[in-house]
Amino acid sequence: MRRLMLIASLLLANMALANAPGTSLRPVAREDVFPVAIRGFGPVQSLRPVIRPGSGANVLPSYVVPAPQPTVYTGTGLAPLVSARPLQRPAHRRFGVRKASTTPSKPSKKSARGVGRVCGDRQLQGEFVGNVPGKLRGCGATDAVRLHSVSGVTLSNPAVMECQTAKALKKWVDRGVEPAIGRHGGGLAKLNVAAGYSCRTRNSKPGAKISEHGKGHAIDISGFTLANGERISVLNDWGRSKRGRMLKKMHGSACGTFGTVLGPNADRYHRDHFHLDVARHRSGAYCR
Repeated sequence: MRRLMLIASLLLANMALANAPGTSLRPVAREDVFPVAIRGFGPVQSLRPVIRPGSGANVLPSYVVPAPQPTVYTGTGLAPLVSARPLQRPAHRRFGVRKASTTPSKPSKKSARGVGRVCGDRQLQGEFVGNVPGKLRGCGATDAVRLHSVSGVTLSNPAVMECQTAKALKKWVDRGVEPAIGRHGGGLAKLNVAAGYSCRTRNSKPGAKISEHGKGHAIDISGFTLANGERISVLNDWGRSKRGRMLKKMHGSACGTFGTVLGPNADRYHRDHFHLDVARHRSGAYCR
């Protein structure tokens, strides 16, 4: 009986070996992938390509694992090795733009000869003109300037004159005109100029002597403009009320500062302005 059972067992074993599969059903680890994850480098990475953004797929497949960013040890934790903010070169290197120089540039000849201090007095602002030739015999000015303002008071029209005339005008404005006006209308703001340098005879009469205007020695003032816009006119206000009294004081204070002072009382040629020149007379200043 035992012999028969042994024979049956051998027959069953031979039948099992005959029907066995050629390969094992157990999973075998791949040789191209590490079987164990290395500490510090995260999970084992798939070598399959990752879908790029914008290719039409909005979601990565579940079997694709994004690669971690490189890290560096900072002492307190792990931080990205490279900043996400792009580095920029200085503009002067990227585009060839030179750095601005901190050394002040020298003024050009044009700016150096522009409006500024003239006649050695910062209260006289204007332009240097130089020698002015005359069309008539006896006319002409030496080292003339074109005056724009006196002691902060603007000339309505820049006037050409020599420096001695400009300095006399400043003295008169400081000591005569501004004290006469005072705070009325906010004070003096502008001199209304009727004439500066002009190559002509006296009162433009044929055959007469050359006027002091033709030598850069004279200036004509027709009135004054105040800070509030009010105007004091020699023609309209002479001898009338408060403005007339101011004009009278101005006229009197010019005598001595200028060699010749002519106003409405002198003649019909000066009824609308003050004529002021630096000519010197043997008998002293001539004022009318």
